[in-house]
Amino acid sequence: MDILKVFGSNVRKYRTEKGVSQEKFAELCGLHRTYISDIECFRRSISLDNIQKIADALELDTYKLFIEQ
Repeated sequence: MDILKVFGSNVRKYRTEKGVSQEKFAELCGLHRTYISDIECFRRSISLDNIQKIADALELDTYKLFIEQ
């Protein structure tokens, strides 16, 4: 399992299901839009703090971002 791909794919999936653009989602997370783009394109490892910010913005339990779909 490639954890960056699983995480990035799940972020994109849940974000688009909510109908939120990367820019709006980045605002909700308190992060930069290019940071979200890098995550969704599997180019960025991120801190636990930022993982929690993303899960909170998606209104998900954090573990769901790590489940291979």
